[in-house]
Amino acid sequence: MPKKQLRTNVDKVISFSVQGKVSYPSAARGHRVDANGMPALLPSIGGISYNVKVGDPAFGWAGDHIEPGVSAIADWEKRFDHPNASFHFYSCVGNEARVVSGDAKGAKGVVTGHHGGAEHVIIDFADDVLQKLTMDDKFLVIGRGQGLQLLDYPEVKLYNLDPDLLMKLRIRELPKGRLEVPVAAIVPGHLMGSGVGSLSMGSGDHDIMTTDRKEMARLGLDSLKFGDFVAITDHDNVYGRSWRKGAVTIGIVVHSDCVFAGHGPGVTTLMSSMTPHIEPKVDAGANIARVMRIGRNRPKRKKATTRRKR
Repeated sequence: MPKKQLRTNVDKVISFSVQGKVSYPSAARGHRVDANGMPALLPSIGGISYNVKVGDPAFGWAGDHIEPGVSAIADWEKRFDHPNASFHFYSCVGNEARVVSGDAKGAKGVVTGHHGGAEHVIIDFADDVLQKLTMDDKFLVIGRGQGLQLLDYPEVKLYNLDPDLLMKLRIRELPKGRLEVPVAAIVPGHLMGSGVGSLSMGSGDHDIMTTDRKEMARLGLDSLKFGDFVAITDHDNVYGRSWRKGAVTIGIVVHSDCVFAGHGPGVTTLMSSMTPHIEPKVDAGANIARVMRIGRNRPKRKKATTRRKR
């Protein structure tokens, strides 16, 4: 008997083309002071990252707010205005991104998240594509996902999520109107910091606070990876980001740990309910790299071989 699929309004969801370009890496003008009062001078957001990908650990890098893969932006001088606001809003996790300039023209990648504040769209490409990209290259994203709804679960709101990726998440329907969602980890709502209070659910992210390293280790959150799907308990992301008893939010880890107090790995919102209609199930494989076979789980291309003539 075929598996029942979640009913959605996918036939009504609009597909838009939005375009961005490589965002230059941010350069620190001086030391930043961490949560323990120690100074640090580190690489940060932006650029083309050759050795940091979805599927890699979100901790341990000699950097701050590091974004895996390629950081893209439409207008770095006016990050919060049109057209960058449109590029940021319409680019949903799981969307296809296509290189439209330069030596890598025609190559395809996958959007893996938004980073608020920087207003970056984060895109995963294969290694051979990364080697061909330059800081002048542009990307066309097929923006599809905003407005997506679960027809049988009106209490559960969806944001920033490609419809095809939704169907790959192995979500299971449970009795009493609940949905079981596989996640790599469960984050208590009291650990959410920077970004809480934002009303823009269709863009940006919010951070898991990591100042208390012992608590992070106790909860197993110090092993989070870029691209992990996570559940945040007692955390409402329906019409804004706030603490609410019984609420559950599902998101994806989009950037690395950070030195600032109140910061840590960033999480882009994908799904949320004010009431406990979402039941997270811990699954170590709940990561976009595995689900979509990208990043560290992208299949390696076989090298072409030539036969000797006899």
